[in-house]
Amino acid sequence: MIDEDSTAPLERLAYTVKEAAKVCGISRQMLYRIERDGKITFKKVGRRTFILRDELVRFLESSPDA
Repeated sequence: MIDEDSTAPLERLAYTVKEAAKVCGISRQMLYRIERDGKITFKKVGRRTFILRDELVRFLESSPDA
């Protein structure tokens, strides 16, 4: 059961493309290119596009170290 009176911040489940790009330190265009290459999956909710936090973590962990 969720405690509605809790002051603890909610953990993010998903980010917009703009937010995800900022969190990862890359451009939105690069993120769209990564999605187009099939390396990450976007989720559409109505007209909005989101990237699940777990999808970002999976992608970053699978990327080779530079």
